[in-house]
Amino acid sequence: MQLTFHGAAQEVTGSMHLLEVNGQRILLDCGLYQGHRADSYTRNLNFLFDPKSINAVVLSHAHIDHAGKLPNLVKQGFTGNIWCTAATRNLSSYMLLDSGHIQEMDIQYLNKKRAREGEEPLQPIYTQEDARNALPLFISIGVQRPVPIADGVKLTFYNAGHILGAAFVLLEITEFSTGKEWRLVFSGDLGRKELAILYPPDTLSDADILILESTYGDRLHGSYVDAQRRLEAVVSATAKRRGKVIIPAFAVGRTQELVYALNVLDEAGDIPELPVFVDSPLAVNATDVFRMHPEAWNSEVQEFLTEGKRRNPFDYPNIEYVRDVRRSKQINFITDPAIIISASGMAESGRILHHLKNNITRKENTILFVSFQAEHTLGRRILEGADEVKIYGEEYPVRAAVERIDGYSAHADQGELLAWAAHFDKQRLQKTFLVHGEKEAAFTLAGKLTEQGHRSVEVPVLGQSFAFS
Repeated sequence: MQLTFHGAAQEVTGSMHLLEVNGQRILLDCGLYQGHRADSYTRNLNFLFDPKSINAVVLSHAHIDHAGKLPNLVKQGFTGNIWCTAATRNLSSYMLLDSGHIQEMDIQYLNKKRAREGEEPLQPIYTQEDARNALPLFISIGVQRPVPIADGVKLTFYNAGHILGAAFVLLEITEFSTGKEWRLVFSGDLGRKELAILYPPDTLSDADILILESTYGDRLHGSYVDAQRRLEAVVSATAKRRGKVIIPAFAVGRTQELVYALNVLDEAGDIPELPVFVDSPLAVNATDVFRMHPEAWNSEVQEFLTEGKRRNPFDYPNIEYVRDVRRSKQINFITDPAIIISASGMAESGRILHHLKNNITRKENTILFVSFQAEHTLGRRILEGADEVKIYGEEYPVRAAVERIDGYSAHADQGELLAWAAHFDKQRLQKTFLVHGEKEAAFTLAGKLTEQGHRSVEVPVLGQSFAFS
């Protein structure tokens, strides 16, 4: 049995891990790499293995850095099953079509520039049609419902509490050549105990191999209560300056959490009555999927809906969901205070770029970050205090206030990761691999896990393989 790490190795992007056993090849996640434009294009266009050789994909959740490369996998010959939860399948149908559209638009913009410089045009990594071709391969199963997915391999999903439909993975493996049995657990992305909408992650005790995310392996989040207070303060202060709050937010998960948070503050009268624009067709579609799954809403949401007499956590009097381009452009002419939530969460693409371009130079406005910002992204540059940033090829001075709230993170922090990992029997657990974390975060968490009693903790590099016998 062999495990090879093809993404999210000492970085927070491009989750992709290959398990080979009994002559079968099973891919855990197939995510897009997000970073420098040239690096991203090359890495996302190619695979370090033959896609035709993959027998099955196990998808932890619908975020693009975990699912976004699936259309290219199918385009290059993969014909197996893509296993996921029902909500992940529903969200992926929107996410991947949107991603295909972005690939087409990005390459169209880039080719105009290349044409001016006399360079050959490039092809999109994949198109909307490629995304549509991938959707029939998705097979959804319920959590805690074991299903055989390959020779000697049984899959069970457990609630990960990260976004709607997110699951961590248990693979129960019987290795035919040796007769050995293995329990491999892949965390995907783990959520927090203190969640705004969803139930907290499940736990397991028995595993031989653990693949654990480490996004926030070197830091602790503020509490959800503190995050609410900070959001209240930022919105109120910006409104007093007659400014707008511009929030880059992931369309799936973070946008819905923010809308619910604002709904709670508005219902209590704790913030001024302001229009809230959710300006992202993908976020609008994803919110519709959230509405379809009330069974995932936790008791806090149920209590809020009962006591506040509001029908839905994602609807309240001042909110407008924006789909069409015309209305999106009209938002730029609004001069009164407002809140604009738009994708992408790292400000690398999408309508958020237009809102930043139109608002980042005005000191009365606030750019509010509520999501992780990967290295080399526009969001990271703004957050780290750049005086000027380039948007659509032009430089803009950063005069707006820049704020950050960590308490809405959908990722477990260091303490929560350690607490989740502590449930595993350390005498049985032979190997722990840390992925989906930048170097400092991953190695810091590795040290903490070792102190906790984990026997062998690895932080793999891209392309590194490990054999088990």
